[in-house]
Amino acid sequence: MPNPYFKFKQFTVFQHKCAMKVGADGVTLGAWAEVEDVKKILDIGTGTGLIALMVAQRSAAEIVTIDIENESVEQAEENVGKSPWKNRITIFHSSIQNFSKISEDKFNLIVCNPPYFQNSLKSPSDKRTTARHNDTLSHIDLIENSKKLLSEKGKLCLILPVNEGNQFVELAEKNQLCCSKRVTVFPNYEKPAKRLLLEFRNERCVLEESQLTIEQERHVYTPEYAELVKDFYLKL
Repeated sequence: MPNPYFKFKQFTVFQHKCAMKVGADGVTLGAWAEVEDVKKILDIGTGTGLIALMVAQRSAAEIVTIDIENESVEQAEENVGKSPWKNRITIFHSSIQNFSKISEDKFNLIVCNPPYFQNSLKSPSDKRTTARHNDTLSHIDLIENSKKLLSEKGKLCLILPVNEGNQFVELAEKNQLCCSKRVTVFPNYEKPAKRLLLEFRNERCVLEESQLTIEQERHVYTPEYAELVKDFYLKL
């Protein structure tokens, strides 16, 4: 049974109400997304509130989070309410499709750890299915609604498996969202890449490519990954 909470250096994330628990994808994205000079951030599908809390720790931005699951909203409210940044984070029970229709704000940064399974076997848990499958948030929905909500020089940052990430890049560029950063993420030095960290801009850009390896051996982070997450994990 997963631990009901995950303690970081400056905040604690309780996760017992959420289908998707704290994991490397969310932590990596929350530590990687560029927040310098960012004033307004939107976290789509916030779940436990993990990424919102991480970018709150790293910035002075006002942060809006949305999720379509009642229990995720409740969990995020609890976690944010116990954090040092509760006055800067607002949580809405909404889909991105509905939120983009009513929001008057434009965001300098949008972060999302999106559902990514397509046409695959689904979990018997409705909540876990929503969190992992893109039936309720297709890639084109994410692209089109992000474009509406991004400021002129705004950025969309997300993490996806390699195949889905490549598909997302192709679809984004067809819809005038330019891929500006692409980090190929390897679990260790022996295994093939599993994830892509992707940054898109709402303007013309030049692609910057790099690589990131998480572990040099089991439970031992590479120096580059340790540097990325050192402000969060207790043992670093």
